[in-house]
Amino acid sequence: MAQTPKVSFKEINKIAIPAIIAGIAEPLISLTDIAVIGNVEENSVEALAAAGIVGSFLSAIIWIVAQTKTAISAIVSQHLGANRVHAVKTLIPQAIVFNLILSLVIYATTAFFAESIFSAYNADGLILKYTEDYYTIRAIGYPLTLVTFAIFGIFRGLQNTLWAMKCSLAGAAVNIGLDYALVYGIEGFIEPLHLKGAAYASLAAQATMLVMAFYYFFKKTPFHLKLSFNINPQMKPLLLMAANLFVRTAALNFAIYLANAYATDYGKNYIAAQSILMNIWLFFSFFIDGYANAGNAIGGRLLGAKDYVRLWNLSKDICKYAVFIAFILMGICALFYNEIGLVFNKEATVLALFSSVFWLVLLMQPINAIAFMFDGIFKGLGEAKYLRNVLLVATFLGFTPTLLIADYFSLKLYGIWMGFLVWMLIRSSTLVIKFRRKYLKEAL
Repeated sequence: MAQTPKVSFKEINKIAIPAIIAGIAEPLISLTDIAVIGNVEENSVEALAAAGIVGSFLSAIIWIVAQTKTAISAIVSQHLGANRVHAVKTLIPQAIVFNLILSLVIYATTAFFAESIFSAYNADGLILKYTEDYYTIRAIGYPLTLVTFAIFGIFRGLQNTLWAMKCSLAGAAVNIGLDYALVYGIEGFIEPLHLKGAAYASLAAQATMLVMAFYYFFKKTPFHLKLSFNINPQMKPLLLMAANLFVRTAALNFAIYLANAYATDYGKNYIAAQSILMNIWLFFSFFIDGYANAGNAIGGRLLGAKDYVRLWNLSKDICKYAVFIAFILMGICALFYNEIGLVFNKEATVLALFSSVFWLVLLMQPINAIAFMFDGIFKGLGEAKYLRNVLLVATFLGFTPTLLIADYFSLKLYGIWMGFLVWMLIRSSTLVIKFRRKYLKEAL
């Protein structure tokens, strides 16, 4: 029977929908922290600002070093498409150990310099104290998170995102339950721990996800953790791909750092509003990114099988689905535009700043969807070098100049999000042009 020229909607959604649920579980943990902390009666604005700053820094570090997850997924999916999974069996434990060692190094080099790190975000006074307290607890979770992400990359490479979804949902449930118990306390049982309570809740969630990930790894995959000291031939390509993605993600997070540093400098109400805006933006990104994960896994497999016709059709279909979801998210937020901010904070000044800029965050979503889709596909194809160059151009020739010009004209939060709009326009347009030039001719 001749193979259909398209990847079916069912096959895409089999990977995308669990990936969406798994993906939103991570920002849901941060959003829960912010919503709970932002409604604590004492010093809520300072606590909210601290949680936002630390959340952004944690995301920056984890996104940078967790790129081995994407590299593992690409290599496993390409070998799956070529029916050569056996060739990477010794690579898997080596990659997991690499992630573990890397996470311990990051913990050792950041936890003891928390004050200096967050001073660079322009945090001071009570906000700086809160960021130190919150981060020193959250940083313990680096090894838990990075090993979990490596295992999730293996699952995705095997075209299965359901296992990661189950792990992430369990982690989110633990976090939400413990957030309320530890932040507010339970009379007669647990003293209120406020911001520290949210940090401990996040640690418990990360530990839950790791334990479950190991369960599925041993029970469901063909891999093991027996470490071979003969380095797998794919280790060098994996590290090279990861290194390019490290640089790319460092550039990405430089933009987020710069945005938060400027918002903090504008005042505590501005960074509080920015924390809400950024975490909603990240939530949307992870939501849409479920289809990017499908593009990553299926695209890598199709490249391994040299099936360029289906690869081209996949890129078109997956973009349509993602843009459709972006419009749904925009519509829901438009309906509840004034109510959304109230979930996170009741301070009138913070809510006014949030509402004045939120429309711009919503306007970006279809552009984001296209950029994220091609990000995922290019990662699956192993095009890490090109992705690196695109982010460097978008950050240093797009976002940064826009932000600086906007700051000069005192546009403040408007300027920050105008910078992100330019950033995403560059990312989406360059990826579409490159993919069309390289793979359309292969498909014809």
